[in-house]
Order: sequence, then C-alpha cells, then structure tokens
Amino acid sequence: MESDSIECVSSIDGIDEEATSLPHHSSKSHGGAAPPAGIVPSTSVHELLECPVCTNSMYPPIHQCQNGHTLCSTCKTRVHNRCPTCRQELGDIRCLALEKVAESLELPCKYYSLGCPEIFPYYSKLKHESQCNYRPYSCPYAGSECSVVGDIPSLVTHLRDDHKVDMHTGCTFNHRYVKSNPREVENATWMLTVFNCFGQYFCLHFEAFQLGMAPVYMAFLRFMGDENEARNFSYSLEVGVNGRKLIWEGTPRSIRDSHRKVRDSHDGLIIQRNMALFFSGGERKELKLRVTGRIWKEQQNNDAGVCMPNLCS
Repeated sequence: MESDSIECVSSIDGIDEEATSLPHHSSKSHGGAAPPAGIVPSTSVHELLECPVCTNSMYPPIHQCQNGHTLCSTCKTRVHNRCPTCRQELGDIRCLALEKVAESLELPCKYYSLGCPEIFPYYSKLKHESQCNYRPYSCPYAGSECSVVGDIPSLVTHLRDDHKVDMHTGCTFNHRYVKSNPREVENATWMLTVFNCFGQYFCLHFEAFQLGMAPVYMAFLRFMGDENEARNFSYSLEVGVNGRKLIWEGTPRSIRDSHRKVRDSHDGLIIQRNMALFFSGGERKELKLRVTGRIWKEQQNNDAGVCMPNLCS
C-alpha cells in the first residue's frame, strides 16, 4: 500500500499531535553481564562442547570422526558426513565420553546476561531457554521482515529511531485514518503507534487486508512484555458516526505472539469495507475512519475477589 495515499492524524487525550521525525540511530546490543553468583563456567569444558560448525553447545548425540574431531548432530548432515576439520568421513561414531560430560553438567541459562538467575541440568536447560521470561523479544514492527531482537527499552528506541514510529504518552487515543481510494486494499500494514501508559509500552496496529474475498480493516493492541503481564491490562477500541458505533474490548496480546498470529486470530476490532465507508460519511468514495480508544489497568479487589478497572487519568 502506497504511503502517499495514506494520512494519519493522531490525537492523544483529545490534543492533536504531529509526528516527530527523529535522527536515525542503529539499535545497540546490550553488554554482557557476569554469570549468576556461584557460577564459574569452565572455559575448557565449554570449548569441548562447542560445535566447530555452528558454535552452539553440542547435545547428545555428539558425533566424531576417526581422528576424534567432534560436531553436533544437526551439523553432521550440513557437512555431508565429512569432518569439517580433517575432511575424513564421519560415519556413525558417537563420542560417548563427551556425551557423559554433557549430561553431568549444570549450567546457567544462556540469558543470564539479561538477568535470568536460573541453573539447570544440561537437558532441562534447552526447554527452559525456549520459554525463559528473560529471552529477547523480536521487533514488533509489521510490514517488514525486521530481524532485530532485544529487551523492551532497546526495542522502543529501535522503533522510534529506525522505523520512525510515532511515540505518545497517555492511555487514551483518537486516530483518524484517511485513504483516497479504499477499494485498493492490499495485505499491508497501515500504521503502528507506540503508547507509554502505566509505565509500560503498547503497540497499536491498524491495517487493511483481505479476509477471504472481502477487504477489511482491523485495529488491535499488543503489549510490549510477557503474556502474564499483558493480562493486567484491558483496552477498548471504538469507531462510529451519527450515533452508530462498533466497540471492541479485550486484553492486549503480548508481542511474544507475532503480529501475523494476532491478526489471523481476528483478536481485535474488525471493520468490513462497506461498514467502514458508512462510518466515513460523505459519498462513500473516501475512507475517513476515526478510531478512538483507551487502555486501563485491572486491579484486584482483595475483599471482593474481583478485578476493578483503574482508569488512567
């Protein structure tokens, strides 16, 4: 979808704002941190368990050639059964001694430099790391195959500086989306806006795509954090004109769920094209959708055992 055919006028808490263009900076990776207290990794053991091809730690089965050079099972097929060190045929020789060493180790999570304090036996470590709350997040920007990963502060900076995403502070919003020819609906993201609310960051997506044979418009919110934190918040989206309204209320999805996964699950405000043109008013030739909404925090009422909304002032 061509960017010159789209206009977005944003207002936060009732005050119109213009997007601010910021200088370009590359996102930076975070510096390493010391291992958790009491963990002193043996460099020599870690070097023994490092695959010479992919440089990842080797897990059983660990293969070796006749000269004793080792590599992981994944890379064995990648090198066409030839030792990458001496070029001898690998065959099916297992390095049982190194496998025993691997099984006896207890290691820190590979995300210890990002704050994870956990220590695991060799086999349990892999399962934990696939679900570790300290693992980096993927860039939530849709519309490009961005490979940047990092913690939330670094991703916020990356979105602002590299993707030029609008940044706003506040828990209510009022966006107007304009397109001169709404019949040209393509699978493309229209808009991403980041909100700083309750000390957290939220991504508001708005886009047009084909749902079956019908073009639709969809708005939804994602939380920049884990799913268990996202459940502490709720949001509403509303579009309407002349007393007619469509309203969506829900819980923001974590950015652990990809943009496409959220979109394809239809977890948000979906507006059919005919309805969108009706809400646009006029002669139904130009899309002019005004989407309003708010974010609130659910607070547990200990006496009643129910959640009470805490509205942002």
